[in-house]
Amino acid sequence: MGKKVVVVNAGPRRGWNTDMLISEAARGAESAGAEIVRFDLFRLEKYTGCISCFGCKKEANKGRCICRDGLTPVLDAIREADGLIIGSPNYLSNLTASFRALYERLIFQSLTYNTETPCCNAHPVPALLIMTSNAPDTMYAGLLESYRRTMNMFVGPTRVLVSGDTLQLKDYSKTDWPWSMFDPEAKQARHETVFPEEMKKAYEMGADLVQG
Repeated sequence: MGKKVVVVNAGPRRGWNTDMLISEAARGAESAGAEIVRFDLFRLEKYTGCISCFGCKKEANKGRCICRDGLTPVLDAIREADGLIIGSPNYLSNLTASFRALYERLIFQSLTYNTETPCCNAHPVPALLIMTSNAPDTMYAGLLESYRRTMNMFVGPTRVLVSGDTLQLKDYSKTDWPWSMFDPEAKQARHETVFPEEMKKAYEMGADLVQG
């Protein structure tokens, strides 16, 4: 039986940078024989971040968030998966609120507050975390390393792919306010030259997630 990889889009825009990269990573995972289960967080039923009910700290619910809402099927699928691909754009120097809601509940359910065994996750899931940003990718090394370390401990071995200086619009001249911070021609040129290489990398990392 083939491996199952959960793919999570924590961005709102279809057909743009984050969506394209996680879809390509999913294609790579499929090429290695994986079955893909996909969730788009902006299209789920209503959900929240962790509500600090501490239900997951009871022995009967060990390692399982008991809050029932739109994130429940996502958390259930990840716990049983063989791999996780999750992507988010950068909003105001962090990942989206939708990503954070899932991240809080994914991590906290496995956090024991026990010094000897701080994590109760008995099924580590290899993960690929993808972030896109209109700012240069060099700006967020510390942020992504922090997420990578935490996911390493509580989810499974995690790799990171960052795509910076991304193209945000097809035509920057049609904005009501001039976006003078950006050079539209340079953005387009990068999208046509560098972004395809990042797509290729995403594909390879998706395949590696299954194979390695």
